[in-house]
Amino acid sequence: MTSVYLDYNASGLVRPEVLKATTEALADNGNPSAVHAAGRRQRARIESARAEVAALVGADPQGIVFSSGGTESNGQAMISAIRSGFERLILSATEHPCVAEAAAMSGCEVVVVPVDGRGIVSLDALEKALQAGGKAFVAIHHANNESGVIQPVEGIAERVRAHDGWLHIDAVQSAGKIPVNMAELGCDTLTLSAHKLGGPQGVGCLIAGPRATVHKVIFGSSQERGMRAGTENGPGLAGFGAAAAVSRAELEAGRDHSAWRDAAAERLKAHGAVVAGDGVARLPNTLFVSTPGWSSMAQLMALDLDGVMVSGGSACSSGKAKPSTAMVAMGLDDLATSTIRVSGGWGTSESDWIRFADVWEAAFLKHRARHAEPEAV
Repeated sequence: MTSVYLDYNASGLVRPEVLKATTEALADNGNPSAVHAAGRRQRARIESARAEVAALVGADPQGIVFSSGGTESNGQAMISAIRSGFERLILSATEHPCVAEAAAMSGCEVVVVPVDGRGIVSLDALEKALQAGGKAFVAIHHANNESGVIQPVEGIAERVRAHDGWLHIDAVQSAGKIPVNMAELGCDTLTLSAHKLGGPQGVGCLIAGPRATVHKVIFGSSQERGMRAGTENGPGLAGFGAAAAVSRAELEAGRDHSAWRDAAAERLKAHGAVVAGDGVARLPNTLFVSTPGWSSMAQLMALDLDGVMVSGGSACSSGKAKPSTAMVAMGLDDLATSTIRVSGGWGTSESDWIRFADVWEAAFLKHRARHAEPEAV
């Protein structure tokens, strides 16, 4: 039985180009701070990766601070803003846990802006929060990691700029799946993660625009222009650069996923399943769907036993009996424990989505038969 991997929002399968670039860098793994030939070669790979990552999101390569991933970079953006005098933190109700928990532990005033039933941030509530006064750091993800719902970042940016705030965009899920341009979004800082693009795990970056002052959070030496100490992960960054380059080249092809996803969704909806964010802009690769009366864990196990790999929502909560944060924030508490997330990527074909729908439908019919009410005698 051939397995089908549909959990790219958790971690994309490593691209062949990435494997090649990473392996070559590992085989020639000089310290990029060294002045000898091996060190210079590794430095060249890192700076090439910097240029490729910048090109993916229309950013200045000099604004990039490489890191261990999106979690570290989101934290560095927040800490930098606080050290720069931004004493109020405003975030959406569906932010990634690494943002929400960092805000809660910051000691600053935290304002959580609600989302509507479709998962879209309330612009009126955001405006009210900004009008309350104080220098505000606003953290909004470009696309939700569970539902794939895309936020109206340009409109958010206008409001934040009008109040002289700092807008931070977590683009970990959106980059490489939809066009992302830092200048067009109007944000001050933005984060990316390599493994969401089919790159290696444990590599990411913070990108700062001209209005943002980045502060070091890992101390020691002067790597990354003094913004992050520690020997750079040359092989990982070589892979990051390769993933960014291929993702940018294949961006248009990713649009095909929406038709495949929607065809599968219609089959599930015919059995009473509810699609989160249905009818609003979402990532083309993401289906977040709930089936009343059928737990997330039961669905995951049924699909996995038949070779289809999906998740119950955020990978940070996988394996835990916790309601979906996105569903609760959208006011869909009754569906929050019966939701699965299906997400394709560079290695996904239309037949994979069909296979998922086939397996899900067969499992659902068995579930319904087991739980059918006995006929009255």
